[in-house]
Amino acid sequence: MTHITDTVTADPAPSTERATPSAAATTSAAAPARPVARRIRRQRHWGRWIFAAIALFVVAQFVVSLFRNPQWRWDVFAQYFFSQSVVQGLGLTLVLTVVSATIGFVLGGVLAVMRMSGSPILSSLASVYIWFFRAVPLVVQLVVWYNLGYLWPTLGIGTPFTTDFWLLEVNTVQLISAFTAAILGLSLHEAAYSAEIIRGGLLSVDAGQLEASRALGLPRATRFFRIVLPQALRSIVPNAFNSVIGLVKGTSVVFIVALPELFYTVQVIYNRNQLVIPLLLVSVVWYAVITTVLNVVQYYIERHYARGTTAQLPPTPAQRVRRWFAARRPNVVATSLDRADVTAQTGSVAISAGDANAPIITR
Repeated sequence: MTHITDTVTADPAPSTERATPSAAATTSAAAPARPVARRIRRQRHWGRWIFAAIALFVVAQFVVSLFRNPQWRWDVFAQYFFSQSVVQGLGLTLVLTVVSATIGFVLGGVLAVMRMSGSPILSSLASVYIWFFRAVPLVVQLVVWYNLGYLWPTLGIGTPFTTDFWLLEVNTVQLISAFTAAILGLSLHEAAYSAEIIRGGLLSVDAGQLEASRALGLPRATRFFRIVLPQALRSIVPNAFNSVIGLVKGTSVVFIVALPELFYTVQVIYNRNQLVIPLLLVSVVWYAVITTVLNVVQYYIERHYARGTTAQLPPTPAQRVRRWFAARRPNVVATSLDRADVTAQTGSVAISAGDANAPIITR
């Protein structure tokens, strides 16, 4: 009551109709209390900021050195990046990757089915194959295949368990060239890893899917290619592309058999002119380009097989860019034509209060 009296007395303006104390008290009680403003203090992550600053400093130091250090020799890099020998080596690298990946995954699929079969012989043979080719380094496999003629000078078809090749006989050195040795080594090595990738994808499919397809009386081939395989590919694709990217870089190992792929070609050039760093940078950039393309292809294939697992597919990079620019456009009042366009695109029902300039409310 004291606060109310002081407030009324302090008003110097004359008034013919003064409010009674009871009326003033009623008005003050009816007015809502103003909320007290509270200051929000965010938690400070000092350790995160320190490590981020150190990382930015290191990155900035490296970027500055790219332009200030003359030893990079960017003129030499530009000279050899699209040179004929480097492009030919790049083409051979791509051929080795495509052929080896195709053979490796086809053979890996067969090995995966053998490993999962009920036959102990087939399962044991597949297990031994996978164990052996994962245990032996790829470089050793390439050298063995390239020098197979020291073990068997001739290969052919004839009497079993003998060297009497009366039906067909070929010289091993002529049969297994450097390219053939590279394909054999890369393909058989890749098949051992892809077999486990495919087997893991097949095992990830729920057993209830197989039981339901059997209950429907679907043939075995239909159950595998229409029920099991599409669901297994969601688990197979990421690991398979990871293996293919490793295979792209693994083709650089075939320099051991003097096959002029990308890395071997670069080595030959810098051994002649002693410009090691610019030529190595050429191979690094080309490998990065191939890997980037494979990453983009992997993203869209994963997005394709993600249909039916999520309510909404993840946006593509182009869609993300469009949304980023759309979110920064100024807000425009929608007209009736805009409302009709949005309704037609989204399939929703537009609700307004009869005003053409009213905001859109959809449900």
